[in-house]
Amino acid sequence: MDQKNKDLEKFLSFLSGKSKNTASSDGDKVIKMSKKGPLNPKKYISLVVTLTIVFAVAVILFANVYIVKESEYAVVRQFGEVVKFERDPGIKMKVPFIQSVTTLPKNQLTYNISEEEINTKDKKRIIIDNYAVWRITDPKALISNAGTLTKAESRMEEFIYSVIRTELGQLRYDEIINDENSSRGSLNDRVTERVNELLLNDKYGIEVVDVRIRRTDLPAENEQSVFTRMVSERQSTAQLYLSEGDADKRRIEAQTDREVQEMLAKVNKEAALIQAEGEAEAAKIYNSSFSKDPEFYSLYRTLESYKKTVGEDTVIILPSTSPYAKLLSGYIE
Repeated sequence: MDQKNKDLEKFLSFLSGKSKNTASSDGDKVIKMSKKGPLNPKKYISLVVTLTIVFAVAVILFANVYIVKESEYAVVRQFGEVVKFERDPGIKMKVPFIQSVTTLPKNQLTYNISEEEINTKDKKRIIIDNYAVWRITDPKALISNAGTLTKAESRMEEFIYSVIRTELGQLRYDEIINDENSSRGSLNDRVTERVNELLLNDKYGIEVVDVRIRRTDLPAENEQSVFTRMVSERQSTAQLYLSEGDADKRRIEAQTDREVQEMLAKVNKEAALIQAEGEAEAAKIYNSSFSKDPEFYSLYRTLESYKKTVGEDTVIILPSTSPYAKLLSGYIE
């Protein structure tokens, strides 16, 4: 009964908000009640600041990481001045805020050179259109002496134009445009070699692999005159061919006629010989035959003469006593 009273008293004390610590001699539990205080905002602000700083550091680190590719050079500048060149591919780091990175191509490049007008050895003007294949061999020399890739290309174009103008100025116009009868030889090799010598002397850090002439053309004001001259030359050539053909035709016809006349003369000669031999043999046979009966031969000759002298309109006046008249009238005694 006493224990129940004690438990009731503790429950009423808890409801009234009073905390009372009681200890019993027989080992009763001690119940302590405490109220929670308000939250501390300083602890959360410091956490946010820490996370922000970590994120900013990560962004700065990633923003200053750069990758050097296999096909390019990396140029590191500090306040605009070149401080380092990266040739090997891989992941690199630069100093934040004070360093910047640009790239230069390592592979071969093609540069279309502007069309230029030059004079040939025989004082004729032509327009040359060519291109060059080139590459960067020393990026440090390029930056130091040319400054930019565009300026290096501009200097290369000037050298190529100068060398081509000198080389083609030693050739005639027809030697340049006529591929079948051209004296250009290894013009491309000579131009490439000479341009590389000029680039090496000025230390531009680039090398020309090949220079090719893509097209040769005439200035617009000369095209019509050259076209007219070409038509006239082709007409003269055609007329020459026609004249040579007519001469060959007459020569062949004359030779053929001569050969035909020679063949006919030979054949006629052989025919006359054969005919003469036949007539002689016939006369021999006739003589042999007619000699056996002279009267028959006389009659035969008379009849043969009738064939030649008597026709449809033939008028013959003969005396009635003529043997010839007797035969015509049928008197044969």
